[in-house]
Amino acid sequence: VQLQASGGGLVQAGGSLRLSCAASGSVVSIWSMGWYRQAPGKQRDLVATSFSGNPNYADSVKGRFTISVDNAKNTVYLQMNSLKPEDTAVYYCSMAIVTRIASPPRDYWGQGTQVTVSS
Repeated sequence: VQLQASGGGLVQAGGSLRLSCAASGSVVSIWSMGWYRQAPGKQRDLVATSFSGNPNYADSVKGRFTISVDNAKNTVYLQMNSLKPEDTAVYYCSMAIVTRIASPPRDYWGQGTQVTVSS
C-alpha cells in the first residue's frame, strides 16, 4: 500500500489550499483517514481525522479546515481556508488500512507535502 499526497505549496495569509491523499495497492478497507502536520523543530500534531464519517479537528484549525473523504477513490482531502503563517508545516496524510481479510488495520503514512503561508 502506498499513500500519495499532493496539493501543498506557497500561499499568502488568508489564502486557501486543498490537499489530497490517495491510497493505492492492496486496500481491502480503510478504517480511518487523517492529516497531521509537523513544523520545523516541533512534534507531529493531529490536524483532522475522519472515522466512520465523523470528523475531528484540532482546535487551531476548527472553522477553517475541512476534511472530506471519497471512499470510492480511497482518497482523503483537506480544504484549508483562511490560512495563517502558523499553519506552515509539512502535512502528512495517514490511513488505517486493512490489506487482508480478517486482519487488523495497519497505519500507513504519505510522504508529506510542504505548506508555506507567507505573511
